[in-house]
Amino acid sequence: MKKTIGFVIFTLVFIFSTTFFAFSADVAKIGIIDFQKIMSDSSAGKLIQKKLQAKGNEFSQKLQDMQKEIVELEKNLKRESMVLSQDKRDEKGREYRIKVNDFNQEKKKLQYDLKDLENKEINKMQKNVFEIVQKIGKKEGYLLVIEKKTAGVIYHPESIDMTDKVVKEYNKISAKQK
Repeated sequence: MKKTIGFVIFTLVFIFSTTFFAFSADVAKIGIIDFQKIMSDSSAGKLIQKKLQAKGNEFSQKLQDMQKEIVELEKNLKRESMVLSQDKRDEKGREYRIKVNDFNQEKKKLQYDLKDLENKEINKMQKNVFEIVQKIGKKEGYLLVIEKKTAGVIYHPESIDMTDKVVKEYNKISAKQK
């Protein structure tokens, strides 16, 4: 009986000790990245923001020019409405409505074009960032890397935030590509 109890105790001690070593040997290394911070801090992200800003300004100027034309046409229509015949007033009114409709269509088109450009640039940047994160993750032995906003991370210790590493690596790659 003592041999059986001794064997059971030895077996339990052996199982618990090997389980403890197994779990302690493979520590789960988890990392967090903040894509918004990468977008705002990296040189490539700043370049994308400048590009989008310039395109937005260009589109805005185009819409302002069209709007000035519409305002001028409206002033002329109001000023000349008393001296023009009904046919001429109708013609000028139709011309005005066409310009307003063209303006609205152009505004929607430019907004769509700007949003499309933004999506393309961000997707390209995201692809590059994810490749960098995978490289760092493999090199440094991370088990899991999570994007802060997408995963809905509410709290994390700063020690697992690898955003600055990614920004540095991304800046190096961007500098080489230039």
